[in-house]
Amino acid sequence: MAFILTFLGKGGTGRTTLAIAAAKALAEQGQRVLLVGGSADPALGLLLGEPGLSVTPREVSANLVAAQIQTTELLAQSWSEVKALEEQYVRTPFFKAVYGQELGVLPGMDEALTLYALKEWDACGQHDVILYDSSSSQSLLRMLGMPEIASWYGRRFRQVFAESDLGRAISPFVQPVAAAVLNNPDWGSNPFDQQVGQAENLFEQGKAAIADPQRVLAYLVTTEDPVAQASAQHLWGSAQQINLTVGGVLLNRGIVSEPLSKAFAPLHIHAIPTRISDDWHPLMAALPPWQQPTPAPQPLSIDLAQRQVKLFLPGLDKKQVKLTQSGPELTIEAGDQRHNLLLPPELKGQAVTGAKFDQGYLTIQL
Repeated sequence: MAFILTFLGKGGTGRTTLAIAAAKALAEQGQRVLLVGGSADPALGLLLGEPGLSVTPREVSANLVAAQIQTTELLAQSWSEVKALEEQYVRTPFFKAVYGQELGVLPGMDEALTLYALKEWDACGQHDVILYDSSSSQSLLRMLGMPEIASWYGRRFRQVFAESDLGRAISPFVQPVAAAVLNNPDWGSNPFDQQVGQAENLFEQGKAAIADPQRVLAYLVTTEDPVAQASAQHLWGSAQQINLTVGGVLLNRGIVSEPLSKAFAPLHIHAIPTRISDDWHPLMAALPPWQQPTPAPQPLSIDLAQRQVKLFLPGLDKKQVKLTQSGPELTIEAGDQRHNLLLPPELKGQAVTGAKFDQGYLTIQL
């Protein structure tokens, strides 16, 4: 498994430049590094001196390879896998006449395909570190939040289907029909349940990886521009919603001031100098030790004795936070992200009696 490092910040703050500097620094330390560009923009390849990057990793220098997300190519690859599975299990395949090159990319598919590609690169065992340079920080957070959202959809819609008249009516026939269609009379259990269970396990693994700072870590990138700083703070709060650890702040081409330090406390701010010509070493030397992030408040804490749920949402205010409850789950909407919290057994059945937002903390009383 690889350590995945990424960056959050407003466009134009230098995220791509810092991703390259980080990749070069880690490669010089002997780490096997994969640098991934999150869009077809040629900037990454040009800065690396490797124009025309593709989804197939290309060697850039010792210990450093680079790739660039090409959504249509990833879609064609995924479609080929779907057709192979169909031929294996379905007696009369019906997707065989449709080719991946013909498919259009639907909204939201980019993030799903990119997440799958990162998962495959992570699992291949060829990289110690994967640096992902997203074209948009909000798009990056939506992508990393997919396991949480998909897990919620699986839980809720599986239950809704099972309790519906349709679900009760067709459930006795699912196993024999599936066995006949898939040409496997020895199918031991409901294949729908099997597939849903496998998917749920995959989602849970994804959620656990994103919540582990030893596996996935983000750094905020900003400049002396107040708008860039406000954007970075907002992205910090949004990252908390998906349990993504923010390890610190990279101040590009600026000087750390006392007001800036207070605004991002307790995160440490690392001042990054301006890159001059093709000399990357001053930037590389200013970068932090990535896997030693600044200790910061946990995104979520639960006090069973006080019957309180506390969330740390920096950079947000109460007007941006919405709380709803459905059975044993609390849904917190904030920073363009939605967090679905399944209450522990000790608090199940307890209704929300109050909530307050103060100094970046949302405290929910049950």
